[in-house]
Amino acid sequence: MRDFTCPNCGQRLAFENSVCLSCRSRLGFSLDDMALLVIAPGPESEHAGAVDESQYRLCANLHAAKCNWLVEKTGPVVQLCASCALTRTRPNDADPKAMAAFAAAERAKRRLIVELSELKLPIIGRDEDPRYGLAFDLLSSQLEKVFTGHADGVITLDLAEGDDVHREQLRVSMAEPYRTLLGHFRHEIGHYYFYRLIGPSQDHTQRFTELFGDPNLDYQEALDRHYGEGAPAGWEKTFVSSYATMHPAEDWAETFAHYLHIRDTLDTSAAFGFAPASATFDRRMLGPSGFDTIIEMWLPLAWALNMENRSMGKEDLYPFVLPAPVLDKMRFIHTVIDDLA
Repeated sequence: MRDFTCPNCGQRLAFENSVCLSCRSRLGFSLDDMALLVIAPGPESEHAGAVDESQYRLCANLHAAKCNWLVEKTGPVVQLCASCALTRTRPNDADPKAMAAFAAAERAKRRLIVELSELKLPIIGRDEDPRYGLAFDLLSSQLEKVFTGHADGVITLDLAEGDDVHREQLRVSMAEPYRTLLGHFRHEIGHYYFYRLIGPSQDHTQRFTELFGDPNLDYQEALDRHYGEGAPAGWEKTFVSSYATMHPAEDWAETFAHYLHIRDTLDTSAAFGFAPASATFDRRMLGPSGFDTIIEMWLPLAWALNMENRSMGKEDLYPFVLPAPVLDKMRFIHTVIDDLA
């Protein structure tokens, strides 16, 4: 994530800001510009870094989802931004607990959409592809069972994952070192991109099978085996997580999520001077050595960030080991994405 500043006064801003806390300028995030822009009237909008309030407004989910993204005034008053428009189902406004969790989920989703855009990955919605287009069902499990997962482009999230206590209880019970809303989204979007990036390419499918295994293995059988027997002994030598051992599709999704973790953290670190400038998204890592360069930057940074967390009495920021077979899988993901870009 980039380091944002107010175009009006230079005050440093967070990605979520809709008002500058220094000069009080109204702000909106532009996905096209990858910047926070000032929303100003008439002549005041003519300088760089500003948009005219007669042509732009904030997303209709400003209050419901704390969304600070800009939309053009091209139609009805109720207009959703590029991120919020991907949500197909959300809780009822009359459910305050679910709506609070919905806002947290949308906040994480916006970060996902920004990273996908930075990586030049295709975001094809349900309006363009009614059968397999990307959509999100953000559902409350207060009154019905909700399973977080992916099916034919639709990502479903149990909004209970937005509750810190609930999520931590699940993390401990499932012996996971890490569990976040953004992590869920990055994992599930991996399933979506298997269809978009691997399925159409015979070469990619062959290499996928060599690295991850047969994607057509019976999923229910693999699921039953995983939860009945657990991960195989020694899984740490070839998988990024125990869940990745369940099925080749889950191995891909888990590895894809970690690739997104690494790229975004490197980009943010570079923006604040903690990593080389070449770690940013806009400095593409070209050629066979590109992924190796990324990992050479990542490993010392991850170690330093883990030590910083320990200095604050917290658990490691990135509590994972990346053995050579996992790096080979991740290198493949990098190559697939880079070829597309």
